[in-house]
Amino acid sequence: MSTATSSARAAGAPTLDVRNLVIEARVGDVPIRLVDDISFQLEAGGTLAIVGESGCGKSMTALSLMRILPEPAVRIGGGRIALDGEDLARASEARMCQVRNSVISMIFQDPMASLNPVHTVGQQIVEAIRSHRDVPARQARAEAIALLRSVHLPDPEKRIDYYPHRLSGGMCQRVMIAMALAARPRVLIADEPTTALDTTVQAQVMSLLKAAQRDTGTAVVLITHNLAVAADAAQNVAVMYAGRIVEAGPVHEVFRTPRHPYTVGLLQAIPDGLEIHDGQEIPALVEIPGTVPRPGLAGTGCAFAPRCPRAQQRCREERPELEVQDDGVRTAACFYPHHGVLQ
Repeated sequence: MSTATSSARAAGAPTLDVRNLVIEARVGDVPIRLVDDISFQLEAGGTLAIVGESGCGKSMTALSLMRILPEPAVRIGGGRIALDGEDLARASEARMCQVRNSVISMIFQDPMASLNPVHTVGQQIVEAIRSHRDVPARQARAEAIALLRSVHLPDPEKRIDYYPHRLSGGMCQRVMIAMALAARPRVLIADEPTTALDTTVQAQVMSLLKAAQRDTGTAVVLITHNLAVAADAAQNVAVMYAGRIVEAGPVHEVFRTPRHPYTVGLLQAIPDGLEIHDGQEIPALVEIPGTVPRPGLAGTGCAFAPRCPRAQQRCREERPELEVQDDGVRTAACFYPHHGVLQ
């Protein structure tokens, strides 16, 4: 453990401290910002949900934390990613190989695509264990079976020798969780961990993640478009739009009394669970008109202004900065924030 890491833990500093992170893609000689100057913190044992539509920069942020961006086409253009005081944005590739899957792990969106189809799930978990600890193969296999049992994979002694195609999507996601937890990481990034799973399996997967977090004290970054999952699993939320964080704070405060019009729009687009009787017309969902702007095409003002019902001329000419709101518990980047409880 480095001196910086020891000092950071002793001083009670956040496990993960991201400051002014910029991720750029280059088109010729022109850099285009995919993620634009975002900052957030995460304490040990806590969960931060990063939410927003597709194309807002959520997954790109997750990849940057692991330093697995498709460089040199896409790279970190500035900022700091401090993990226990160590800046991963400036760490060597050799150091990142030590950090990945031991100190910081990731569960990817598509477990079927993330698992190697020509190796059994047991071989892949054993590899994850032995790549960071010098243990005999027999012991690593026993630990792999214990991990599969801990994520409630049925009959783990048998299924450890299955190839991924023999398992369902939910089972493969359990395997991915077991692999990610193999080294008891300090930070776990879960990138859309419930995508393509049915509602029952989604609940089971999130329950497993929360149980593992309680047992290990791992800090979790949850990337999701599902606001219900975020509300249930996280203590804090960051709402991203067009590569920027536009609102952040305690999840229940943000979802109960959102300040940014984009957060309001996301919450209003959720079906409210009204009972629909035979012959009754299904009410139309509230939608946010338009689409997320392509990177580099947001203009000089607020990127959300073309879709915002509260936008005024100032919004089209100036970009609002993320500022503490009058409740003192959350930040929002809006000149004309929403006030009151969302109905």
